[in-house]
Amino acid sequence: MTAWASHQEDVPQSALAEPVRRVTGLWITGLVLVNVGINAAFFGPIQVLIGQQAQAFDANNKEGILALVTGAGAAVALVANPLFGAFSDRTWSRFGRRRPWVLIGALLATVALVALAGAPNVAAATALWCFVQLGANGAYAAITAAIPDRSPVEQRGSVGGLAAMGQTVGVLLGAVIAAVVSGNFALGYVVCGAALILGVVLYVTSAADDPLPRSAIEPFSMGRFLAGFWVNPRRYPDFAWAWITRFLVNLGNHMVTLYLLFFLGDAVHLKETQGIDPATGVLILTGLYAVFVIITSVVGGKLSDRMGKRKPLVIGSSVIIAVASLTIGFFPVWPGAIIGACILGIGFGTYLAVDTALNTQVLPTARDRGKDLGVINIANSLPQVIAPTIAFPFVAFWGGYISLYVAAAVIGLLGAVFVTRIRSVA
Repeated sequence: MTAWASHQEDVPQSALAEPVRRVTGLWITGLVLVNVGINAAFFGPIQVLIGQQAQAFDANNKEGILALVTGAGAAVALVANPLFGAFSDRTWSRFGRRRPWVLIGALLATVALVALAGAPNVAAATALWCFVQLGANGAYAAITAAIPDRSPVEQRGSVGGLAAMGQTVGVLLGAVIAAVVSGNFALGYVVCGAALILGVVLYVTSAADDPLPRSAIEPFSMGRFLAGFWVNPRRYPDFAWAWITRFLVNLGNHMVTLYLLFFLGDAVHLKETQGIDPATGVLILTGLYAVFVIITSVVGGKLSDRMGKRKPLVIGSSVIIAVASLTIGFFPVWPGAIIGACILGIGFGTYLAVDTALNTQVLPTARDRGKDLGVINIANSLPQVIAPTIAFPFVAFWGGYISLYVAAAVIGLLGAVFVTRIRSVA
């Protein structure tokens, strides 16, 4: 037996073993609020503020600027999520493994958001948004790993549903902030930063987070550290299929939402036909979407726990998301957008809750939960990099928004196909 194996056996059960005690309402509340803050910091800028800032920089090239800024930030997120997850796995602080990184990430992202408010040019805005992504994804990696750290398998659908609810409330809060500041994107960035900091306070100050003894940490080796980010798909095929499924569904979803502000202005002609500003339209659609996500994430997560099954609900929700994309694409009018947003909320709420639980059940080892979930979360971030590259030619050259939303539906449906290949989860 190696020294490392001996150390691992000495670790208290609460640190690395599968949890058996159900988590408390206070812990779940802290988890939800962290997700609210992180997603407000993400989606207020992504949905509206960066687009408005891009328009201020160069109205004629706003789409390209938006694609550059969001794509660069998402590229940083690809690295930040698994990297911070791995850092938290190796953290032996008396405050636990996850809480320090939730706080550090939130502070970094908040400082960058405040600085972004005064960015003088596209280059500065791009760099600062990358720092926002670095910090917020660091916090997200830590809080995501806390779910399998603390909640037992039979409760993870419910916990995942409530976490998804928090994410959705954060998306809605970001849209509310963007609408309330009425085009003052600088103020919007500052308020989003405040929402992030306030969101982490309860978790950082009160959440249980069992410390990992220093003796349980393998001596550091750069080679082993870097090699650990590769999870062999032949050895862990269910992990690979879960990653592919999440990637495809998120890619389709990002293709739908990326240009929503411009879609309402340029295709729906919302201001001319309804007298509604496109930014307000984004808020309305996000609100409707959020209502259904909140309902279906909580209900879907609990239903999944009671059924003891994940895959049927992931498949069904992926199909519903595709229907939403087609509805928006073929009915580029305000009522069509409203119906599409509601359908999207129904599908994505269930998907977020159940897929989160599914992913925690295909992790290779308990020791590397943060890193491995960070690798899975690349499937959230990579679509943000790829979606602008794929979406822009559709909008500009290949048939406009209809062709874009058809492509998004097809890509999302592939996720429903590949989830059937997972064997260890029903």
